Amino acid sequence: MRTSLVLAVSAALVAGTALGLAPAAQAVETADSTGIRFVDIAGEGGTVLKANVLAPAGAAPGTRHPLIVLPTSWAMPQIEYLAQARELADSGYVVVSYNSRGFWQSGGEIETAGPKDVADASKVIDWALAHTAADPDRVGMGGVSYGAGISLLAAAHDPRVKAVAALSGWADLIESIYSGRTQHLQAAALLGGAGTLTGRPGPELKQILSDFLSSNLAKEEDMIAWGRTRSPVTYLDRINANGAAIMLGNAWGDTIFPPNQYASFYEKLTGPKRLEFRPGDHATAELTGLFGLPNDTWTNAQRWFDRYLKGADNGIDRERPVQLKSRSDNGYEGYPDWKSVNANQRKFDLGGTQRVWANVDSGANGGVTLLTNALDQFLRTPPVVSVPLLPRALAGVWQSERYDTPQRVRGTVKVHTTVASTEESGTLVAYLYDVGPLGVGKLVTHAPYTFHGKTPGQPFGVDLELFSTAYDVPAGHRLALVVDTVDPLYIEHNPTGAQLTFSSPAADPSYVSVPLRKE
Repeated sequence: MRTSLVLAVSAALVAGTALGLAPAAQAVETADSTGIRFVDIAGEGGTVLKANVLAPAGAAPGTRHPLIVLPTSWAMPQIEYLAQARELADSGYVVVSYNSRGFWQSGGEIETAGPKDVADASKVIDWALAHTAADPDRVGMGGVSYGAGISLLAAAHDPRVKAVAALSGWADLIESIYSGRTQHLQAAALLGGAGTLTGRPGPELKQILSDFLSSNLAKEEDMIAWGRTRSPVTYLDRINANGAAIMLGNAWGDTIFPPNQYASFYEKLTGPKRLEFRPGDHATAELTGLFGLPNDTWTNAQRWFDRYLKGADNGIDRERPVQLKSRSDNGYEGYPDWKSVNANQRKFDLGGTQRVWANVDSGANGGVTLLTNALDQFLRTPPVVSVPLLPRALAGVWQSERYDTPQRVRGTVKVHTTVASTEESGTLVAYLYDVGPLGVGKLVTHAPYTFHGKTPGQPFGVDLELFSTAYDVPAGHRLALVVDTVDPLYIEHNPTGAQLTFSSPAADPSYVSVPLRKE
């Protein structure tokens, strides 16, 4: 029932997007003076990919230009990047944007960034080098979401790709939608609903989604193997060997591709690299740029291409490569690497023993995919709860001391605790709140955790990384960790009547470790 509701909402969201873009598509196709060419490109196996091309105006015959290839996002039509493509073309690039296989008017079935999608990217590069003034030694790729993932995969498999701007994408598909061994229900349902509405899911994708949403643990290893094939981190050695300059951008509250997996991937890259995190949800940081409005994400992406495809001395390679924008401040903070973000840790204890009943939502939750964190981005209104009023039978609650100075949380909060369950399987969700003097808690971050095959009544250790964030806790406030067992964002695995007990053994104390910015 919950899945059906999410699918219905997903369909409505995608339908609204499609209807909103339709007039724009018609206007573009009839505007002969724009210099846009709409072309068909033969992808892998001859599958037709619908594409558009923009090139610098007035270039001298024989002049070669750097090439940028932009695969479209999941469920988006081929006009998605026209505003940015125009800006890039005006600054000297040949830009080819194409509708990913299986969506809209492109042929084939949705492969979910599978081998055929990776081969398609190379076919598009082949076509551009043969039919435009593109320079074979200066090839870049980029895009948002699905386009970001395909671009990273292409950088592993095609050494011609010299620079990538991967925005709101994924490096590890399993850690994105199955983190903590927990199905991200709304994210998967949204992707499935959008794919069905705007494209043609293949039988493999349909089976994977069915097994995933029905919690078919017998197919867990198959699902993980499917996801690994589609994860750029699987091909990390190839990406590093090819040496492409990789820029990664994401939002703190991305409910489809959370930031932790991007940060982990970034640390393992050995070539030129940059990591940017901002407030928002999936693709909301890049959204205004798709409409041609000023947007720092796209501005930095073009600077990245200018540096590594044009050789421009614009200083981006001399900036601190990790750039963070707090959810509480408009400015950017630069760090030499991701480890430096997490270097200053402060703990508070999770003492005592607390027992909670499963299967009932305590009122603490992470919100709604795409909506909640977008509101936090633009209005600074994260989900809130009254911490004193949370039902203790349904939620474990621990609080820090009241802080005399602001606590600037930066990076990945870690929870260590000991759990015992009355059943062999279960799910818990940990939330960190900023609690004001009146007991109102604003959500700082959270993450789910699922276990299977445990001995009922036997305690076991849990180490959980919450989703990375940047949040400023005001002086006079305190932090609270809340743990319950139900969140609409996720599929939970608590049998009816289950109870979870949280304890802090003397030999292995429970705690929360909070990374703080050094002042």
